[in-house]
Amino acid sequence: MKYIKINENGIHIVFGITDKNQIKLLHFSKAEFDENDICKFGKECKAEDLVRKEQFIDEAFQLVQVNLAGYNRPYEKHGNKHICTAPGYLLTYAGMEDSWNEIGRKITIYQEDKEETHVRVETRMQFYKGTSIVRMVNKVINEGDSTQCLEYLSSFCYTGIEKEGKSNSDAKMRVRIPYNGWQKEMSIKEYKFGDVGLAQTQPGVYQRTSQVLEVSNTGNWSTKKYLPLGYVENTEAHTSLFWQIEHNGSWHYEISDQNTHFYVCVSGPTEVQSHWFKNLAPGESFESVPVAVGVADDSFEKAMGELTKYRRMIRRPNKDDENLPVIFNDYMNCLFGDPTTEKELPMIDAAAECGCEYYVIDAGWYAPGEWWDSVGEWQESRERFPNGIKEVTDYIRQKGMIPGVWLELEVMGINCEKAKNAPDDWFFIRHGKRVYDRSRYQLDFRNPEVIEHVNEVIDRVVKDYGVGYIKMDYNIEPGIGTELGAESVGQGLLEHEKAYLNWLDDVFARYPDLVIENCSSGGLRIDYALLSRYSIQSTSDQEDYRNYATIAANAVAGVTPEQAAVWSYPMRQGDKEEVIYNMINAMLLRIHQSGHLAQLPPERLALVKEGIACYKTIRQDIKYAIPYWPIDIADNEDMWVCGGLQLENKAYLAVWKRQMEGKNNDRYMKAGINCTDDSLSIPLDSIPFIRDDMQVSCIYPKKEPVDFEFKGNVLTVHFKKPVMARLFELRKGIV
Repeated sequence: MKYIKINENGIHIVFGITDKNQIKLLHFSKAEFDENDICKFGKECKAEDLVRKEQFIDEAFQLVQVNLAGYNRPYEKHGNKHICTAPGYLLTYAGMEDSWNEIGRKITIYQEDKEETHVRVETRMQFYKGTSIVRMVNKVINEGDSTQCLEYLSSFCYTGIEKEGKSNSDAKMRVRIPYNGWQKEMSIKEYKFGDVGLAQTQPGVYQRTSQVLEVSNTGNWSTKKYLPLGYVENTEAHTSLFWQIEHNGSWHYEISDQNTHFYVCVSGPTEVQSHWFKNLAPGESFESVPVAVGVADDSFEKAMGELTKYRRMIRRPNKDDENLPVIFNDYMNCLFGDPTTEKELPMIDAAAECGCEYYVIDAGWYAPGEWWDSVGEWQESRERFPNGIKEVTDYIRQKGMIPGVWLELEVMGINCEKAKNAPDDWFFIRHGKRVYDRSRYQLDFRNPEVIEHVNEVIDRVVKDYGVGYIKMDYNIEPGIGTELGAESVGQGLLEHEKAYLNWLDDVFARYPDLVIENCSSGGLRIDYALLSRYSIQSTSDQEDYRNYATIAANAVAGVTPEQAAVWSYPMRQGDKEEVIYNMINAMLLRIHQSGHLAQLPPERLALVKEGIACYKTIRQDIKYAIPYWPIDIADNEDMWVCGGLQLENKAYLAVWKRQMEGKNNDRYMKAGINCTDDSLSIPLDSIPFIRDDMQVSCIYPKKEPVDFEFKGNVLTVHFKKPVMARLFELRKGIV
């Protein structure tokens, strides 16, 4: 066995070249490599038992899983596991290139199967300076003279995720599953391997199972059930492995066992999960979706810190994420899609008075009444805006703000006249029929006429209305894909999604300063295929400000803080604590102000003004900060919620309390966190500059005092009212 060892940015990677000239990924970790960890096959297996060790390695540790139709898979697998793929197990090593570019180190590995399938596989690994993350992409090229049907291609595959340490997997391994859903975004749960059906692996005892932990998305809402994010940790070795799938459609990852070890396979669409396959004609190639893979200590907080740094590196440079302007949007707990000139003008005055910098007219501006099933032409409604919508956008500008409007360009309502007259190839088609969802059709962005249509709308609202902000919503799920012009419906969906990304690139090339918000019924497309382009992401449509605290605290696991738009919507019938809570939901991220500000009493409106003014003093820190959770990530059932951002010499911490049905202190009390219904003691040991003389102050609100003390690296807050929140600043003490 010949080893190729790479140590880059704290990532230890080891490849092995076998006697059969096959390359194996033996190690990908923060920990250094120990070859004795590889051979745990059978009671008598020892590292020096070379025959058994080579046999074991031959059957596993494939760098790439690639499966073509019609070829035998001789090694043992059970169930839906994407292992022992063919020609994955047939590939032989054909060389490696190791170079540097402006981003960091780049490694390309070549494999080929010259005997049966005649395909060539390229693995590209791009490292990023300053973070322990590498971006992985695999490419399959058909170099034979007959068509091959590709059924599966991994973006990242690694066997041995549990191999460091002597304990069994149940004792040391943890997985966090990032559940996501409408109004329940960012719900992250931790499990032991045994809790999710993964059989216990006792070192030295061969075990196997058909059970697979599958985290998947099928369809065009990329995060309707999960975030495209994975995290596993080894508490004995104090290491973690994490990954981010950078795709705006169907994707899949799985964790299961092979030959005593556990593996993870990460990919885009699959045939089994996503109704996807792709025929590769001679000379044709297919490239996997990108996946970012990183290593860290066994700390979700540190892993998300590395991802935050990486996400900023891959994002389109833009002024919005530099300046973090405050946005007012008239929708949430406000006009709810029923705008008129008469309603807008007083709210524009109030938003300007409070310090908002953008003003967005949300849904409904294009239709006189019920508009859901008639959208698609995006012409202003003169019944709602008698003198035209430009009268309102001009007034917004007169008040010193930039106007914006709501669009949902990827759909047409079934009662839209343009949809009735358009040919079927404008839309997704299955079984010869247009695909319906919620009285809408899905447009197919592969069609040049569709691109011409959506470009006309963008150009019109920008040039005619002077719009500088578009809330780009998306409220349907068209399912597995379209059969038009594709071998499989999944491939039709994939081609549409790539075309949509290309269209976005073209829009931003034409209008580089245009701010376009990524909204999909809130946060149902939080992925970095889209967010490497969009500068801002709607995090939720959550209508209860108390429940929004969980989403706000956890949002930075899915998106950088400067891209995470959070609603703040003071209620007409509320009190001062409700306003404070609403503001703090948004103040460490991006403020999406809403609510009937013009109807708030002066003392509550003053709290909105103070919150926005405070935000403007800290927003230049937000774009550099990384997340921390001093009492772990938030759960929907928690009474107390806590989350913050930290820099080298400064940190911010938001603390919420919500005494309401279903919320309790059980989780924190079991973890040894001191808390009651009125007080919470927050350990701050994870902050790098923690000292007894650290300066702690409540920076919002200033005139509504709250009791707190800092002692022994613990901040204790006393919240006497049932629903409260406060924002604290922590500064490095004087040395």
